[in-house]
Amino acid sequence: MNQFVNKDIKNLFDQFLNDLNNTELDKDELTNLWRRYLGTDGILKNFFSTHITQIPKESRKDFGIEFNKLRETIENSINEKQNNLKEQEIKAYHEQEIVQLNFPKIKMGHLHPLTQTIRDINAIFKSLGYSVMDGPEIETDEYCFQRMNLPIDHPARDLQDSIYINEPDILLRTQTSSIEARILGKYKPPIKVVMPGRVYRNEKVNKSNHFMFHQYQMSTIQEKVSMAELFAIIKYLFKQYLGDDVVIRFRCKYYPEVEPGLGPDMQCFNCKGEGCQICKGRGWIEMGGAGIRHPNVLRMAGIDPEKYQGYAFGLGLDRWAMAKHGITDIRTLLGGNLIYRPKY
Repeated sequence: MNQFVNKDIKNLFDQFLNDLNNTELDKDELTNLWRRYLGTDGILKNFFSTHITQIPKESRKDFGIEFNKLRETIENSINEKQNNLKEQEIKAYHEQEIVQLNFPKIKMGHLHPLTQTIRDINAIFKSLGYSVMDGPEIETDEYCFQRMNLPIDHPARDLQDSIYINEPDILLRTQTSSIEARILGKYKPPIKVVMPGRVYRNEKVNKSNHFMFHQYQMSTIQEKVSMAELFAIIKYLFKQYLGDDVVIRFRCKYYPEVEPGLGPDMQCFNCKGEGCQICKGRGWIEMGGAGIRHPNVLRMAGIDPEKYQGYAFGLGLDRWAMAKHGITDIRTLLGGNLIYRPKY
């Protein structure tokens, strides 16, 4: 029922209701409707300007009140329509079918094969009760050589091609046994510890050698040890890390820090014993050095060799990573090529 008395206002309101109800309105059309009726140059402003001068002075107050009521009613009607549209949009959104989006998990990166190798071998030795420790890469002559039974004039030093920072005392460690020397001097037996780390030697870089490489040191000091135990641990490590099919052998080797000494070899993973560049045509790859700790090493660490014995090995960690992942060039490990992917 129309609520206005003035005929012209009543007709204008009917016109507005017709525009509001008989047109398919969306958000943009409602905005245009508001501008057409309530805007600066809209219908209501023009209507008021035209009619107010024609109304007798005594009736202008009532006309103004009714006109303001018209303006308010039109504005409220448009707002209500806008709210209804918004509610319909929300309802339609909640009722729409949910689509499950499945995207493949993006691989953000991978562990370096050397890091993975260290972690895998650490896990093997932790299961045997060993602790994992580290030491400085910039080392003194005392811990790198002398405490490992290599005095200043020992000829075996020439084999290590040391890189000195301040000759003759400060150098980049040539072997991870320098970590062991520090541990033996700091802790009391029994000791069971492994020590992975980088080492440096002035080597000619080729497919199987690098001036910066990695070693994995193991040391056991207790009241009684045997070569049988050492053989068993090395065989266990080979089988656990490289599988039951790995073919290994042991050779007698000389190392000043052990007596007797041995070298574990494995059949070349690349040529299977036929001979290639990786194994230098031998069919076998030397994987490290081991032996019973020399009594002099224990004495220099303050350990009584009459009461305690020990065995140790140092592995060429890069070669273990190469054998595990089928890598045929050691330079690939340290080349910084982000495209390189290990074979897992």
